[in-house]
Amino acid sequence: METQLDPMKDDLPLMANTSYMLVKHYVLDLDVDFTSQVIEGIIVLFFETGSQYRKTSSTSKEDCQSQFGGTCKIRSSESCHIAMTNVNVCSCIMECNNFAFCGKGEEDTSDKNGNHSNEEQVSGTSGSKDCCDIENHGNKDFLLVLDCCDLSVLKVEEVDVTAVSGIEKFARSAKLTGVSKELENLRNWIVHELVTLPADRCKEQLYYFTCCSQAPGCGELLFTTDTWSLEIRKSGVQTPADFPHAIRIWYKTKPEGRSVTWTTDQSGRPCVYTTGSPINNRALFPCQEPPIALSTWQASVRTAADFIVLTSGENSAEPVQLQEGILSWYYYVTMPMPASTFTIAVGCWQEVKQQSLTTALQKNIEFSLPSSQTDFRYDEEICGHVEYPCRFQNPAARLQAVIPYRVFAPWCLTECCEEHLLQLIPQCLSAAYSTLGTHPFTRLDVLIVPSNFSSLGMA
Repeated sequence: METQLDPMKDDLPLMANTSYMLVKHYVLDLDVDFTSQVIEGIIVLFFETGSQYRKTSSTSKEDCQSQFGGTCKIRSSESCHIAMTNVNVCSCIMECNNFAFCGKGEEDTSDKNGNHSNEEQVSGTSGSKDCCDIENHGNKDFLLVLDCCDLSVLKVEEVDVTAVSGIEKFARSAKLTGVSKELENLRNWIVHELVTLPADRCKEQLYYFTCCSQAPGCGELLFTTDTWSLEIRKSGVQTPADFPHAIRIWYKTKPEGRSVTWTTDQSGRPCVYTTGSPINNRALFPCQEPPIALSTWQASVRTAADFIVLTSGENSAEPVQLQEGILSWYYYVTMPMPASTFTIAVGCWQEVKQQSLTTALQKNIEFSLPSSQTDFRYDEEICGHVEYPCRFQNPAARLQAVIPYRVFAPWCLTECCEEHLLQLIPQCLSAAYSTLGTHPFTRLDVLIVPSNFSSLGMA
């Protein structure tokens, strides 16, 4: 029986098997409908094979370590069921104490939440799936597990990245390394080359991510959902290395989903925004939540022309009119971050602007540190993070005490924000800079939302 958790009291279950498949980039293409209070659209996920699978592959796949740190010894000649019953000492008790999933599942075409499903029912935790399905004991198909809650998943398919014009340049090196010419392996190799491009090619990378996200599909994948996860498999594929590394998911949120709040602003007009709690973004899009899962993303969001869309991104998006009464907003991020930090807010906001450009420029000068202070602080700054376009290596960014910022609020608060908030933000940014150093982000959006969320998770 499935354990019932209270997100306000219990820790969220980390279902995603990131040790074997790791999302490197998300492409979201969404429509926001205030009438139905639903966000609907498509998400494309680009994967890299996880470090744990690469490790087990290099050691003849004898050990299977779960993402929770426990290790279960499994001999490749034994079935999963027998291997699990022979475990004497295993720290991953939660993962190993239920091996019902090793048996044949019951056929089911829809889950208890009414979501479409085209896969047989699977039970057990993600750790259990790591110990069995991942390593192909008993000829099990590999099972990709994503964190997901309160979503209606409609369809999942593999993306044919080879159909993208110009993508062949990422396939050239495959011939030199002996990569199989089979189409499935070629697709995965192209995704590997794309997600591992160096930071100085981030614009090219974003361009091809966009093109690949619009490429045709090349076969539906089997999937099923339960309370906390979306499970996907491809019939006959038994290892993460052979599993599609670019997949497209059609889905829609539910009005009761706990990742977003549908409400009215202080002016009484409809709005929706991510609350960051109590279940992060797993009711906004299928994702990976374990701490190791750092990814980049880009998002195109469409809604009625009366609304402004704000999303975490490095660019200050300008709307594009698609048709009469419909605008599209595009944001992107090149710094790998947890999926829980993705934010979206859609409402009838008004941008609060400085009365004088001269005043704004003066504030940047006024709150900049003297050059004598910046010189000694950044003489030999070394970053140890994964590669991305890092502002800490940019001399101009190091001297920027006040990054560009925008302020949005309901129309009834714009005058108050102009009078008080605009005077405080440059002082706060400068104080943060003098205390912590270079701002890691290129810009900042500040939004005044209703005081109807229960925690500071959004902070």
